Order: sequence, then structure tokens, then C-alpha cells
Amino acid sequence: MPSPFPGMDPYLEGSLSMTVHAQLTAEVARQLAPKLRPRYLALAMEWFFPGTSAPHITVEIRDTAKRRVVTAIEVLSPTNKRGEGREEYLAKRGRLLLSTAHLLEIDLLRQGQRVPMQQPLPPASYFIFLSRAGSRPLTEVWPILLSELLPPVPVPLLPGDDDVRLDLQLALTSVYDLLGYDLAVDYTQPPEVPLPAEEAAWAEQRVRAAGLRP
Repeated sequence: MPSPFPGMDPYLEGSLSMTVHAQLTAEVARQLAPKLRPRYLALAMEWFFPGTSAPHITVEIRDTAKRRVVTAIEVLSPTNKRGEGREEYLAKRGRLLLSTAHLLEIDLLRQGQRVPMQQPLPPASYFIFLSRAGSRPLTEVWPILLSELLPPVPVPLLPGDDDVRLDLQLALTSVYDLLGYDLAVDYTQPPEVPLPAEEAAWAEQRVRAAGLRP
């Protein structure tokens, strides 16, 4: 059964966050790999931050000639957004921002701290941030409301090569459908991570319309 929500499903945040992080990151790599051949490859790389047992997975796009990291894609996990894990992630992020690699960050979590920005972010449930190596310190920002589809995102490569398109909504929908997250979620209850009143009412309407709550 498909998710009752058009974009990000708020029921995937909470106890399912880490598995969603791992599976969505892997799906991003699978989706991009055929679009990148033969000049680039997409690798899902595991990282363990100190004090954590669950791996954090990053997609690294590398050029096949020199194997250098061209673009890092981070689907943020709860570990990245709180405590020591956040400090470790920000240190890693800082190294990337000082390198020649582009950085694409996908934040589909309402809980935890956002990545630091020079200007205040607009109100939104989710964000995508793109730091192009040649445009720093400027960052492209996509704010996403709970009711919106996840946008297609440009993935930059080396100078002279066009961006490739990441269909983020397709990636999330594929993970949800193939892994059967509808069986892991209890839609008869509110989401584990509470929603603001207006969004909670909208979410309840979606769940009821799908016949998932009496």
C-alpha cells in the first residue's frame, strides 16, 4: 500500500529514522549510478561517528579517471543533528566545504538542529541544501512543506559537465513501496514525532482518507 502522504511521510521519523536513512541513501546511489556512467560512479560509503553504533551512510560521486570525490550527498540522520554526533558531522562537513567537492545535504527530519546557515531559514518541515564548490559561501536552499512533493534536485559534477537530476520523491517512494514501510507504521496513532496543530489535522485527514484510521 502506498504512503498516504504526497511527499515525505511524517510517520517515518522516529524509531524508523535510521533504517530510512540507510535505505534512502542507498537508493539515491542506485538511481544516480546509471546517469553518471561512464565518467563517474556513485558509492554508498559507511561512516561510524564516535559514540554511535549505527553507521552513517554517505553517497560519494567520484570521477572514474582519478577516483577523487566530486560530490558528497548526505541524507541527514538523527545522529547528525544532535549531541556528539552533530559535532562530528559538522567537523566532517567543514572539511568538505574546504575541499573542491560539492556538498548536497538532504534533511528530511523535523527534529534536531539544522545545519548552520548565515541567514535565517524560512519556516518549513524539511530542507535541501546544495553548496557548489565554485559558489561558496553561497548555498542553494530548498524549503519543503509537509504537504509538498519532494523536489527534483540538481547534482553538480566537474566543470564542463552538466548537472544530473536526482528524483528525490521517486527515491523515497521506491524505498517505501519496495520495503513495505506501510507494514511498519501504525497509522491508527499520531506520528512518533508530534506535528504542529495545523499539520497534525492535515495529516489526520490524509490518513483517514486513505482508510488507515477509522
